[in-house]
Amino acid sequence: MPEMTEPVATDRTEGAAAPGGNGPEPQAAPRSLWGDAWRDLRRNPVFYISAVLILFLVVISIWPSLLTGTSPYACDLGRSQQGPAPGHPFGFNTQGCDVYARTVYGARASVTVGICTTVLAAVIGCLFGGLAGFFGGWWDSLLSRVGDIFFGIPILLGGIVFLSVIKGGSIFTVVLLMAVLGWPQIARIARSAVISAKQQDYVQAARALGASTPRMLLRHIAPNALAPVIVVATIALGTYISLEATLSFLGVGLKPPTVSWGIDISSAATQIRNAPHMLLYPAGALSVTVLAFIMLGDAVRDALDPKLR
Repeated sequence: MPEMTEPVATDRTEGAAAPGGNGPEPQAAPRSLWGDAWRDLRRNPVFYISAVLILFLVVISIWPSLLTGTSPYACDLGRSQQGPAPGHPFGFNTQGCDVYARTVYGARASVTVGICTTVLAAVIGCLFGGLAGFFGGWWDSLLSRVGDIFFGIPILLGGIVFLSVIKGGSIFTVVLLMAVLGWPQIARIARSAVISAKQQDYVQAARALGASTPRMLLRHIAPNALAPVIVVATIALGTYISLEATLSFLGVGLKPPTVSWGIDISSAATQIRNAPHMLLYPAGALSVTVLAFIMLGDAVRDALDPKLR
């Protein structure tokens, strides 16, 4: 009688039949760079902390009346430099205006300047840097030299000089100037990312198949070159907010009646010994805002950079 042996269990290989004979097992779809980045962001507590802070700042920038019913322009000289009082938790400034109301309303100017400057600088930088990296040759030389000219101008010094000449002091003026002086950094990152992306096999295959230049730029190169630009732009947003506050502090940025943290810090600096609360709260709000955007940029960088995984 032949010896009976037990069947040997074998590992299921890819494409093996599923139990019940219904065909091969479904395979999990491979995740893209953005899918991996989103998964890493969801596991990073720094991302949640910074995102909540930024969401809160955006909300109060759009609807400051949710936090205060006091106008930032309602002032009473009889309460000049007084400390916290019922209904006025941050006290009053030199003009007798409510510091809490001005701190809340000051978020609108700072966040607006930061976001608009970042978007405008990213658009200009991606356009110039992307074209220089894709076409190369004399295009690269021309656009790179133009970027070097602006890159050689310190953004703070350039802002002081040009805003001293332009007496407007509006949000539009500050945004336009900072974007014009700030785009070369993003352009360099975009140029390097496009040069790296256009050398990939899928771009060479698209070119061999007769894909047009706009199609290669929009469908193949841009989505794969955006990651480093997003990282730099997110971190730069916090820098632009602090830069606006610095220019306003020096008296060449935003001008009254615009409510700005930089303007309030400037007016409170001379009274720091007599009324430190005038400086503490707008400076604290500015610090938290800049920190939130820098933390978000760090979290996005960690998620999008495969070398850090």
